[in-house]
Amino acid sequence: LIEIKDPSHSKTPAKGREEYIKKLGGNQLISEELVPKIRGAYTYLHLMKRDSKPFLYVVVFGLDRYPNEKALLIGFKERLLKRILHEGKEPWKRQYIKDCIVVTIDGWNEHFKNYPAVREI
Repeated sequence: LIEIKDPSHSKTPAKGREEYIKKLGGNQLISEELVPKIRGAYTYLHLMKRDSKPFLYVVVFGLDRYPNEKALLIGFKERLLKRILHEGKEPWKRQYIKDCIVVTIDGWNEHFKNYPAVREI
């Protein structure tokens, strides 16, 4: 399952990019956007009986307009996976996401050379 977040897109206003950095550094993006979305996607797949194999969740960030773009993602994967596995008072009884990967667009292109990401303007 793949999620793409591109705050560096040319149509994103500068103020929006600043606000995104705050969300990325804290847990707001994880708690309010990513985890509910992946849980909803999984619920749909489960109800359609399309969850016979473990899922890998890949989040691709377009951060090329940010200085130190890779530094922004330090620890993000660990915080995201921790929240996916344990949203309530106790962990989920069923692990619906096996693991997650968090990469920049360059990282995606490096690891998935057969499926390059290209930004359309």
